[in-house]
Amino acid sequence: MPFATEPLFTHGQAPKTAILYCNLGTPDAPTPAAVRRYLAEFLSDQRVVEIPRLLWLLILHGIILRFRPAKSAAKYASIWTSEGSPLKLWTEKQAALLHKVLRERGEQVTVRWAMRYGSTSIASQLDALKAEGVNRVLLLPAYPQYSATTTASLFDAVYTWAARTRTVPEFRFINRYHDDPGYIAALAASVQAHWAANGRGDKLVMSFHGVPERTLHLGDTYHCECHKTARLLAEALGLDKSQYQVTFQSRLGRAKWLEPYTEPTLIALAQGGLKRVDLVCPGFSSDCLETLEEINMEARAAFLEAGGSAFQYIPCLNDHSAWIAALATLSQQHLAGWPTRQAADTASLEASKAAALAMGAPR
Repeated sequence: MPFATEPLFTHGQAPKTAILYCNLGTPDAPTPAAVRRYLAEFLSDQRVVEIPRLLWLLILHGIILRFRPAKSAAKYASIWTSEGSPLKLWTEKQAALLHKVLRERGEQVTVRWAMRYGSTSIASQLDALKAEGVNRVLLLPAYPQYSATTTASLFDAVYTWAARTRTVPEFRFINRYHDDPGYIAALAASVQAHWAANGRGDKLVMSFHGVPERTLHLGDTYHCECHKTARLLAEALGLDKSQYQVTFQSRLGRAKWLEPYTEPTLIALAQGGLKRVDLVCPGFSSDCLETLEEINMEARAAFLEAGGSAFQYIPCLNDHSAWIAALATLSQQHLAGWPTRQAADTASLEASKAAALAMGAPR
């Protein structure tokens, strides 16, 4: 593979650092054609679907991409905004707010956002950062819990870009932050604020995105990390085990996925006499199709039709100030040792030298 054309290296160039905040992705429009392009890229990733390649491609192109795009497009249309995809809007806003908070804390870093699938791609953002002279990049996934299907796939995209790059920047990768105190505190603050404004249900359901069960047996840590997040959030909210339940949503295909499944659980709770339920999605940093349509529309309807009387969806962290502060602190921890405070440190050093000279101190 030939290397891409790169900017000429300049000797003595000051190091520049950037954070690339990465989310999963979204179609460019709520149309069958746009959804088909998006699904073709997403579902072609061998990290996402781990079955024999040839068999899967036959299923994907022969069945799924013929019938699923129109159905999915209608779902996207139901949550689309005048400004575009909610996932893209929230991801872009989070990156801008993270940049602002870090600058206020004295960190001389650039923050950009990218999507693993669709636009804006990770490769295009890395190209742009490199053209600007950035030579240190911290990869910050929007996924708190690690999974090979998400986090590792994101890193694959970086490695693929690096394979065609002659002068590769220095990279750091944040693998997980499912038990980060700031993240847990932000989740708890979000739930408590919702309860204060809307009242509290009889049970809190914490719904995480599902993955095939076989990934757990193959060594993926996702299942355990979801449960740890849930336990820490419950502790922060003062809930005992009878007051909350962990479930998994967004099942694809007929294989067994992590259980219990969210919608069947909600139906069973309603049929068992539970009248009021609150639901939060701790693994999603931004509201998107899976939260706004699958949970707040489909799951809500299923619970109410099964006999429930009140369903409250608690929005994702989105632009919650505690969440942005948690991302900033997490970023600073992983930036440690890089000269991100160079301008301030240089000014301080020069001031110290000047003071020493004025006092007649030896040089």
